[in-house]
Amino acid sequence: MRENEILLIVGAGHAGAELAVAARQQGWLGRIDLIGDEAMLPYQRPPLSKAYLHGAASFESLALRPASAYEAARVQVHPGAHLVQIDRAGHRIHLQDGRVMPYTKLALCVGGRPRTLVLPGMDAGTKPRNLHYLRTLTDADAIRAGLKESARLVVVGGGYVGLELAASARKFGAEVTVIEALPRVLARVTGAQVAAFYEAVHREAGVQLRTGLSVERAELADDGAITTLVCASGERIAADIVVAGIGMLPNVELAQAAGLAIDGGIVVDAFSQTSDPDILAAGDCTAQHSALYNRHIRLESVPNALEQARAAASALCGKPKPNHAVPWFWSDQYDLKLQMVGLSQGHDACVLRGDPASRRFIAFYLKEGVVIAADAVNRPADFMLAKRLVAAGVVVDASVLGDDSVSLKDCLPASPAVSTTAAQLG
Repeated sequence: MRENEILLIVGAGHAGAELAVAARQQGWLGRIDLIGDEAMLPYQRPPLSKAYLHGAASFESLALRPASAYEAARVQVHPGAHLVQIDRAGHRIHLQDGRVMPYTKLALCVGGRPRTLVLPGMDAGTKPRNLHYLRTLTDADAIRAGLKESARLVVVGGGYVGLELAASARKFGAEVTVIEALPRVLARVTGAQVAAFYEAVHREAGVQLRTGLSVERAELADDGAITTLVCASGERIAADIVVAGIGMLPNVELAQAAGLAIDGGIVVDAFSQTSDPDILAAGDCTAQHSALYNRHIRLESVPNALEQARAAASALCGKPKPNHAVPWFWSDQYDLKLQMVGLSQGHDACVLRGDPASRRFIAFYLKEGVVIAADAVNRPADFMLAKRLVAAGVVVDASVLGDDSVSLKDCLPASPAVSTTAAQLG
């Protein structure tokens, strides 16, 4: 490393902000530029659907770091800058405002964008004024402005963001309906027992859940606002505000145009290295091979973004530390903290420890006897042990997992090769 080298980081979310500071801390001597397309310093996104949305967290509390931290790390932050082209041959990028910025090493931490809701009845190319997505602070502010008592909120999509939003909206006294096309909520990310528990919790809180129901078209008022969503069943759901939470698309187009390898995301190795030796990537836009699941996976997860950023920083500074962390996530809804580790897709058995009626339990997902994932509700100590079980890939008898009188520590191998990184972010 030399002082005339430039580390250029595009994307000022969790991954980009972490990489900028970590690279300096680990010994990067040259210039560090951090480019973000929003007008503010990097901030936390998870509270947008939770504490910030219902007023328990302030704008100031969202900042990942104060401005002084970037100054101390000698990181040049460039807000409101939009990447339009990557010139690999010239080692430079082009921004929308005409600026051209050189790099020695480039890090793409460009995240993703919400999948848009397109329905018959909506004007092509024009978003109805009361249709929102939740990805940015601006999105959260627009949604919060419409969440008044008795306002009719319709959430399209019963994933984590949709359910978190529903829980937050009920705190305002809004009338909330969640429409999910699949037969149950959280169908893509958790098992039937956990999904049934959350459906019961939301119904008890006054949320109207419509599962197995697809939206067929929208009816708009003269001012362009959605007034009614018409479902394939013929059911008509009136709305004052609509939020679509139907998934996210990784921002890979510019990387693909530049010739980088793409496989559901920008392909990176355990050091966050792309197919170009001078370009790294981290966060929601990436796909990394998982030895645990033997396939490329793309994770929309703050812990993964941080782990990949730290791996990139260590590699840049000649201190390579591969990222083999087990995927984990969290979701806060009402008084429930859901902590998840591993990916449950493909499980052939689910074992519950604890009674869901107590609102404290953990669901273990097994495949051929191996613990591949777990979802813990208000059981943080069990969650930490579950992380070790999943990372170790242990075979555990189902009757033991379900027996609360048996310590989970007794299920661990003597010297598990585990990753217990990922501080208590959830």
